[in-house]
Amino acid sequence: MYGLSSQDSGYRGEVVERLGLPFDMLSDPRLRLAGMLRLPTFTAGGRRLFRRLTLVVRDGVIEHVFPPVFPPDAHAGQVPTWRRENPL
Repeated sequence: MYGLSSQDSGYRGEVVERLGLPFDMLSDPRLRLAGMLRLPTFTAGGRRLFRRLTLVVRDGVIEHVFPPVFPPDAHAGQVPTWRRENPL
């Protein structure tokens, strides 16, 4: 599992450490994935950022997309449920 951020790699490392995330984050400051996959974004403080969403990727193929989620804490339970219902 990885997080994806439009922030640079310095920010990525800091946020993983500060929040004690149980996964690493990937940086895409040019939002290339947003363009290639038509991922939703928004602008805040003059910066274009990814909307929160979850992609399930198996063997390099996007198998499922959870649309932008709000609030994130409510979404946390949906992913394990989906994984149980869709085993490897």
